[in-house]
Amino acid sequence: MNIEITNLTAIDCSESKLVSVADFAMHSLGLHKDCELSISLVDEAEMSTLHVRWMDEPGATDVLSFPMDELRPESAASGPGMLGDIILCPEFAARQANQIGHTLQEELELLTVHGVLHLVGFDHREEDEKNHMFGLQERYLTNWRAQQ
Repeated sequence: MNIEITNLTAIDCSESKLVSVADFAMHSLGLHKDCELSISLVDEAEMSTLHVRWMDEPGATDVLSFPMDELRPESAASGPGMLGDIILCPEFAARQANQIGHTLQEELELLTVHGVLHLVGFDHREEDEKNHMFGLQERYLTNWRAQQ
C-alpha cells in the first residue's frame, strides 16, 4: 500500500502508527497491494471549512473521507487504484478522546480505520450498517494492536 501522511497541525502524534493502522485495515479488507491513500491532519478552522463545503454541515468534525476510485473490498483483485483521502482533526479528536477516556493517539488510530471503512463504502446511517461497520472497526483495531 502506498500511504502518504501530512500533518498540517502543531499537534504531535505518531504518524507512523496512523500509516500502519491504515495499511492493516486496507490489507484486512483485501485491497490490492498497490492501492494509494492520503491522510491529512488539519486544524479545526480547515476542518470546519471542509465540513461546510463538502457535507453542508457547520463546524469542525473528527474525520472526513473522500473516496476517489470507488474501490470496494470485493473488487480487490481488479488491481490498484486511488482509495482516496482521509482528513483528521486532532483538536476535535482530542476532546472526544478525553470524553471517552483514551489517548489522542488511540482516537486518531480509530478515526483512521473509520475513514478507511468509509472510503470502501461502509456507512453507519442505519443501525445494521452501524453495527457491521463498527464491528469491523473494532476487530481491525484489536488485531492491529495485538501485533504492535
